[in-house]
Amino acid sequence: MQAHVATITADTAPSGRSHARLISIPYLVLRSTTAAGAFAMGFVQTLVFARVLSPDRFSIFILVGAIGASLWVADLGLAKIVFVELRAARLAGKVNDHAAGHASAVILLYALLAAAGALGCFAVTIARPSFSLIDAVDFALFFLFVALNLVWFSLRSISISVDEYLFYEKLELIRRIVNVATMLAMLVGLPFTAFLIVSNALWAVLITSAVAKLIARGALVLRVHHFGHELIRFFRTNKGAIMRSGTAALSDLFTYTFPYYVVPAAFGLGAPVIILEVTFRIFRGASMIYVAACDLAVPGQTRAFATRDAPKLIRTTLLAVGLCCIPAACASALMIFAAQPLFAFLLRSAATVPMPVAHITVVLLIANLAHMVALSLLQHTGFFRNIARVGLSLAAAMILATAVVLFLKVDFVGFIATYAVVYAGGAIAYAIAAIRGPIHAVSPRKPA
Repeated sequence: MQAHVATITADTAPSGRSHARLISIPYLVLRSTTAAGAFAMGFVQTLVFARVLSPDRFSIFILVGAIGASLWVADLGLAKIVFVELRAARLAGKVNDHAAGHASAVILLYALLAAAGALGCFAVTIARPSFSLIDAVDFALFFLFVALNLVWFSLRSISISVDEYLFYEKLELIRRIVNVATMLAMLVGLPFTAFLIVSNALWAVLITSAVAKLIARGALVLRVHHFGHELIRFFRTNKGAIMRSGTAALSDLFTYTFPYYVVPAAFGLGAPVIILEVTFRIFRGASMIYVAACDLAVPGQTRAFATRDAPKLIRTTLLAVGLCCIPAACASALMIFAAQPLFAFLLRSAATVPMPVAHITVVLLIANLAHMVALSLLQHTGFFRNIARVGLSLAAAMILATAVVLFLKVDFVGFIATYAVVYAGGAIAYAIAAIRGPIHAVSPRKPA
């Protein structure tokens, strides 16, 4: 994988045309807008749900959403592997039918997993006498609404592989606008179930549009009857890469989602879960903006890696750090100087956020910056083995720290603080891995 990435970047470097497209003004504007939209949508969802749902019901929807997000475990980095196959063909000026078949099988697998998860959510809920039929429908639709992100973000990766990122970002912008509008409409009387129906109908339209475009570009094929065969062939062909990327994806998923299972079990539903959600909304929202900023440095980083230009690799990585510092500084200032009125506005009487949580959020924002910049460099230069090692170590440290917290009967704020400390340690480990990995690999060796 590492050598393959270097080959691809070396091929694209001489012409410069691909680089020009990647930093085109329309792409930058759309990418920045959709990243900001993702951040805003998280706030709007928290604000609206806190007003239209009771605290207990709100906390249950948070848990359903966390379980839906956990379905992303099925990703296992498969979309990244498909990207490499399709991108290599695209840069060679060819259409790879086998890669398109693999991509189609992966997308269909993800869609079926999302649908199966929603049906399972419905079955579990309807079997409990405390929930009505409409409750079961709402939970299932909300699960589907969250889980279909697995399909959508994989389509983003495939779209980029064939230079259709502008088309995808336009669809993404439509999604954010419509979702925010329907959420706000609940404040003036739109039923919650209607919001969920509209949101999932929008998914159907957007996913169909993206798939149709990618079929036209040869990145997907319409061979549903060959689904099983294509999927098996994909797993056989990429067994080693799937093991490495899958380990990294599982570790990362665990790190971001396990608090949603620990908090309700250890501290109960209601306020603790809601406080966790609003904190992680800021945390994950910043991640989306960091990713968008890191994307701008990727072309320069990969070209520098391919040509063994260590100074340029370091400069472009520092550029990514600088770009990420802008949203990090804004969010941190908000947490330091205006956290209480912000949380009060978002949650009203649903929960009261202790001030130490705002300070802990600042630590998470800074650690997340280092984490995302290092992870982006490692991923795009093919150092998946290094990512897997750090990810597994971080997951193990999280488990050990949580066990200690529960044994000592530390309160909710103490748990969040412990999480932040361990996460910051993981961010430092990722930064060291980036220095000792791709940066060290291209640095000139001193003669013995």
